Amino acid sequence: MTRTFDHLVAEAESVSVDGWDFSWLDGRATEQRPSWGYQRLMADRLARVRSALDVQTGGGEVLAGSGPLPPLMAATESWPPNIERATRLLHPLGAVVVADSDEPPLPFGDEAFELVTSRHPVTIWWDEIARVLTPGGTYLSQQVGPASVFELVEYFLGPQPEEVRRARHPDDAAADAAKAGLEVLDLRSERLRTEFHDIGAVIYFLRKVIWMVPGFTVGQYRDRLRELHERIERDGPFVAHTARFLIEARKSD
Repeated sequence: MTRTFDHLVAEAESVSVDGWDFSWLDGRATEQRPSWGYQRLMADRLARVRSALDVQTGGGEVLAGSGPLPPLMAATESWPPNIERATRLLHPLGAVVVADSDEPPLPFGDEAFELVTSRHPVTIWWDEIARVLTPGGTYLSQQVGPASVFELVEYFLGPQPEEVRRARHPDDAAADAAKAGLEVLDLRSERLRTEFHDIGAVIYFLRKVIWMVPGFTVGQYRDRLRELHERIERDGPFVAHTARFLIEARKSD
């Protein structure tokens, strides 16, 4: 039986959005995955080193699923609910979780890690990444690219200016890495189909990925949400496209 708008809204508002686990969306939203398989690449790199740092680890889910960790493994996170979640998940695996404000400097000494990783970082402090890498060390990151899920963003916020649509461009990341003294070894980008099958999935996504529609609340956007609910009921899933890019960079010996 089709669930009502009010039921879907209440359900999506009540569920926890702690951590970086999107399993609540199973069956309610789909997203194509990048062809390079970030977690597999991360596991491969972790297996080759004895020291590593995962920056902005979220709830630690990606790191925890990346296979055996090196003898020295640290992770940083700024959001208290995620710090608690990541600590519970990663401590048994031998990783220490450090509360960090996501502002420079990173709370580690120079040349501390052979590998630095980060999946979907909100901010990237390239000089700090270069500083904490050992000579010959590498940085591996999957990041959100320009105009990601902007079909949804602009549904709520209206057309965005070109400088906003172009933000987080992979070419800019490569240039910033080079300025910090890192050699870019790999740079790949893809746009990937994303479908939202009900309005609850939209609400959950916007509650969790808070920078998409800053300050999003159901109360503020209830009319637009109802219109979108009716559109999905009538026409099928709301389709958007995520932007992802992979960057790997090396510090000179």
